[in-house]
Amino acid sequence: MNPRRIALPRARATAAVTAAVALGGLLAGCAGTNASGSGPDGGDNRFISGDGNVTQYGPADRKTVQNVTGERLDGKAFKLADFKGKVVVVNFWASWCAPCRGEAPSLEHVYDENKAQGVEFLGVNFKDSKANAQAFERKLKVGYPSLFDADGQVTLAFREVPPSAIPSTLVLDRQGRVAARVIGATTYSKLNPLVAKVRAEK
Repeated sequence: MNPRRIALPRARATAAVTAAVALGGLLAGCAGTNASGSGPDGGDNRFISGDGNVTQYGPADRKTVQNVTGERLDGKAFKLADFKGKVVVVNFWASWCAPCRGEAPSLEHVYDENKAQGVEFLGVNFKDSKANAQAFERKLKVGYPSLFDADGQVTLAFREVPPSAIPSTLVLDRQGRVAARVIGATTYSKLNPLVAKVRAEK
């Protein structure tokens, strides 16, 4: 198999070009020839995978995520600002992404262990169909909400620390800043300590 990169759609305005380039790796992020349905190009699911690399950012080096709004898969409006003052885990996923299915139980496990401590989880369903995304959530019993990001505009709001692959996971501190990033599929043993560390910050 010869993985190939797939470019993001051309930015609508010159000011958005830099952000689009920064996120260009997203459509080349998911690996696995057994992904159900079709990939974002409509018929190819051969993608270059993130390697699960973790980056942690000290408080002085953290970038703030702002103005994240959208519609959840259940049709309800959402504002990230509603989670102000809480640690938030943001997972970027798609139903066509095989590693996304593989990591889903680990994400749910971390969510179950931390939700009573005030940690919120949010999925961002990227370049997908709503029906396929909803079926994914039902089958894998995902307990936290996801934003429907069919055109990639929600993902662009994270351009200061771009997720860069599908799947990717960000951990936001209580000030809404990116404290950690996992590029590629994550695991319980990788993600839970990151969440616990940020949760313990004063």
